[in-house]
Amino acid sequence: MLPLCYTISMDIKQRKILKEHDMERIAAENSNSINLHDRHNNILMTFQGIKVGNLIGFNAGDISAAYNWSPSKRALESKTSVTGTVDTKYGGQQIVCANPLLDDDGEVSFILVTAVDKSLIDRYSSALNDSDTERKFHEITTEFLTGSSFSDDNIVMESQQMRQVIATSRYVAETDSTVMLVGESGTGKEIIARYIHRHSARKNNAFIPVNCAAIPQELMESEFFGYVKGAFTGANPLGKSGLFEMAEGGTLFLDEIGDLPLNMQSKLLRVLESGEVTRLGDTAVKEIDVRLIAATNRDLKEMIVHNLFRRDLYFRINVIPITLPRLANRREDIIPLADVFLEELNKRYGLKKEFTPQAQNAFLMYDWPGNVRELRNVVERMAVTTPGDELYLEDRFLESTRIERLESEDRFHETQISHYAQRDGSLKEVLTRIEEDYIRQVLEASGGNVAKAAQVLGIHRSVLYKKLKALNQKTGADI
Repeated sequence: MLPLCYTISMDIKQRKILKEHDMERIAAENSNSINLHDRHNNILMTFQGIKVGNLIGFNAGDISAAYNWSPSKRALESKTSVTGTVDTKYGGQQIVCANPLLDDDGEVSFILVTAVDKSLIDRYSSALNDSDTERKFHEITTEFLTGSSFSDDNIVMESQQMRQVIATSRYVAETDSTVMLVGESGTGKEIIARYIHRHSARKNNAFIPVNCAAIPQELMESEFFGYVKGAFTGANPLGKSGLFEMAEGGTLFLDEIGDLPLNMQSKLLRVLESGEVTRLGDTAVKEIDVRLIAATNRDLKEMIVHNLFRRDLYFRINVIPITLPRLANRREDIIPLADVFLEELNKRYGLKKEFTPQAQNAFLMYDWPGNVRELRNVVERMAVTTPGDELYLEDRFLESTRIERLESEDRFHETQISHYAQRDGSLKEVLTRIEEDYIRQVLEASGGNVAKAAQVLGIHRSVLYKKLKALNQKTGADI
């Protein structure tokens, strides 16, 4: 009966080719379930990877106890396609589609039932999700490498100095000239480097930022130029691309270039002059097309004098120098920058913080030795640790203020110790002089109020009067 069912849509030639044993093989190797039912829901044909005779001749109702519902029965009743998830008594699940085949009178002639193990669909969906995740990862990576996730909105240029920096950067971005960014730590050299890349013809290719000070000296050559399989012990068996290869067609940003050792400076110079790199352990030469932007917070000319930086490399990379001003020298940008940083924090943490006039005035009065980076840190410290929504700038938020205070106290104590160490006398005599000097200072700070001075000194007022009397008698002066 099985071959007859399948010959319904076959011509004479096909009937001769497809024999019963062929049908058996197709049924045995088919991973999905395909059944054909008649109008009475009798199973006429089945592909289920089991012996065909096990189901043929049964009515679907006879095996309905094995399932929680019957899509074929519902399709027979409704004369429409029915699809759904069917649970088996063995704990499995199948996605079943029952499709009625109607005759010329609109009555059901057959019902074609297909089923697939739901776990296969779930695994396929999971694979698709993993593929989507991987795709998104590559999109994010590409977005970061090209710098497309960085916006010009991050650049604040209310001051004339920054307007000039941006104007120069925009102009040189249209060329492939090497740029040297000079400025103190925290002035935003990488932001300007990304700005140049983003407005260049290389904007759709990689932007590779490298902190030269962060790479161990013994790994510099392999990091910059890459290596081949077996180049050294512990090397990746597949080899590795160097930073120049990764930046192919794009921009390589070398931050803190003044920290490069002399031997690497000479190799960097050769690459810049030749436009070629050779991986460690390889003899093949690769041509590269990379735009270089360098940055430093050091005085390279002074380093040249002390033989710490190559003169020829300096002139090779110092084609277009751009100097970034200290934040203290562009105070018009301080409040707008602080507002940008606070807005970012409010969005990130769902806050509604705002600066008080006191904080804004204090921002303008402070010297910002850590430049923009310190301002960002201080704003975040204020926003995260202040209970209310109104932000005041206190000394505890300013790291450099605490450092300066400690340094000032250390200098004071060193001066005092040096001052008394130069005097002759026993320990008791030196300690007496220190006590007398300190009493004078506290009394002066208290405006001559003995009671207040005694409270500061932590002694009773009568004790302070006795000490002052002894001091007056000793010096002959009225204190």
